[in-house]
Amino acid sequence: MTSIGAAADILRAGGLVVFPTETVYGLGADARNPNAVARIYAAKGRPHFNPLIAHILGLNEARAHARLHPKAAALAEKFWPGPLTIVAPRRADSSVCELACAGLATIALRAPSHPIARELLHAFGGPIVAPSANRSGHVSATKAAHARADLGDAVDAVLDGGPSPVGLESTIVAIDDAGHATLLRTGAITRAEIEAIAGPLAAPTANIEAPGMMASHYAPYAKLRLDAAEPKPGEAYLAFGGPAPPGGLTLSARGDLVEAAANLYAHLRALDASGAETIAVAPIPSEGLGEAIRDRLARAAAPRG
Repeated sequence: MTSIGAAADILRAGGLVVFPTETVYGLGADARNPNAVARIYAAKGRPHFNPLIAHILGLNEARAHARLHPKAAALAEKFWPGPLTIVAPRRADSSVCELACAGLATIALRAPSHPIARELLHAFGGPIVAPSANRSGHVSATKAAHARADLGDAVDAVLDGGPSPVGLESTIVAIDDAGHATLLRTGAITRAEIEAIAGPLAAPTANIEAPGMMASHYAPYAKLRLDAAEPKPGEAYLAFGGPAPPGGLTLSARGDLVEAAANLYAHLRALDASGAETIAVAPIPSEGLGEAIRDRLARAAAPRG
């Protein structure tokens, strides 16, 4: 297995490193190197209008890249390190290259809590852009094997940290210079937790302002049928709140949304590999973490371009 030090050297040389975070596995590159960032877009088949998240160690480093309204700083103090991405106006002197920001006047920043991610950031000594380590639009990687299967020889090293403990991408909140807060993507930190600090959250526009906002995203190759009480003949079934029928899987037999989020992507990949043309998914409650799970499933089931 590649060491942390060797992985940091690969990043400095413009290479790509897959590494674990508490949310999903990331495909990392030096955020300051446009050639390395371009390799991420190529490896993922990712549209260049879709911005990337720059991973950093904490609030002090964030201030070097963004203008942070007091609400943004308060969110960072509460939830960093952790599964929250803050989108804020980008400082003109930020070292993160414009390609990583997709030409926008904002920058997306996150301080991950996974120990391997933090060790890599310490060893590298700078910001690391890292979208999910999968082909663009496909199911996100929550195990190192998922990343290897999707990206193959396009990456230079893989740091294996076991299954991702959260299993859903970070919550993304945009806060402008005036303190207006917009929820761009639901995630492990719930709407209510964000609103307790930032106040009421506006809905996003149709513009792509952050990762995970494309209508079709997180998708398996099979079609998805949502809110299905039971499978139809020939369908694979993804259950919740009870056992799965033969050939299916359950996100959480006891109806635990945290367990369901952690299992979501691995179970979708496993059912996809079964060869079923359609995966029927049991109803998922919409409260709390269920909002984020339902968001990912809705995007996975959306028509594909």
